[in-house]
Amino acid sequence: MRYAFSTLGLPGATLATSAGLAAEHGYDGLELRAHPEEALHPGSPRGDRVAALREVTDAGGSVLAVAGYARVAASGEDGPVLAELRALVRLAADLEAPYVRVFPGGGELPGPAADVHAVRRLREAAPFAARHGVRILLETHDSHRTGRAAGRVLDAVGHPGAGALWDVLHTWLGGEPADESRRLLGEHLGYLQVKDVASARDLTPLGLGAGVLPLAEAVAQAPTGGWLCWEYEKRWYPDAAELAGQLARGREHLESLERSAGGGRQAE
Repeated sequence: MRYAFSTLGLPGATLATSAGLAAEHGYDGLELRAHPEEALHPGSPRGDRVAALREVTDAGGSVLAVAGYARVAASGEDGPVLAELRALVRLAADLEAPYVRVFPGGGELPGPAADVHAVRRLREAAPFAARHGVRILLETHDSHRTGRAAGRVLDAVGHPGAGALWDVLHTWLGGEPADESRRLLGEHLGYLQVKDVASARDLTPLGLGAGVLPLAEAVAQAPTGGWLCWEYEKRWYPDAAELAGQLARGREHLESLERSAGGGRQAE
C-alpha cells in the first residue's frame, strides 16, 4: 500500500513543510486541499503550480489528489459546476496528480433529482478528465455518503474518468458495513480516506486507532497496491491535537492494519 495525508490537517503550513513532514515520516504523497483560501488552488498561476510540483517531488513525494469543493449533485446551473471541475482537473494535471476530489452536495434536493444532476455533470466532465490523465472522484459524503448512493451515480455515469473516493467515516455514519461499501463501489474505487473519531456525536479528529471507526475492516477491503489517505480535520477542529506529532504513529498503525489484513485484501 501507499500512504498519504491531507493538508487539511496542517492549516497554515506551507506546501514545503507538508512535503517535508511526509518524507520524514514515510508517507508517499499528499492530498492537497484546493480551496481558494489556500496558497494553491484552481486560480493559482502557472508559476505557482510549477514551484509546488517541484517542492513535492524534491522531497521525494507526489500529489495524490487535488481536494476540490465542486458539488456535482447540487441544484443550479451546470455551467459554473463544469467550469470548476475543468479548473480542478487542469490543476491536478499540472501537479501530476491522478485524482480530483469532489463532493455530492445535493442535500437540498430529493434523492433522484440529486442523482440526475450528478450523473449529467460527471458524464460531461469525465472525458475531459480522462484526456488530462486525471480521474474525478466523488467522495462518499453528505447527500451520497454511502457506497450504495455514490455507486448508483457512478454506475449511471459509466465512464472511467469518474470514480469514487471512499471516506470511511461517512459510510460508517450511513450504517453501511465496510465490505458492503467495497462491493457497491467496485471498480469505481479510487482510494480510501481514513480517519478516527470518538463517536457519531463527537467527530473531533483523533489519532488513528484511538477511536471507534472500523479501520481494520476498511483497510482489509483496500485494493492491493492502492492508496490510503489520512484525513485529519484539524482545520475544522482547532482544539484537536497537532497532526505533525502523530504522523509517525499514524503510519505505524496503517502498516499494522495492512499486515493484519494480509491476504484478505481485494485484488486491484
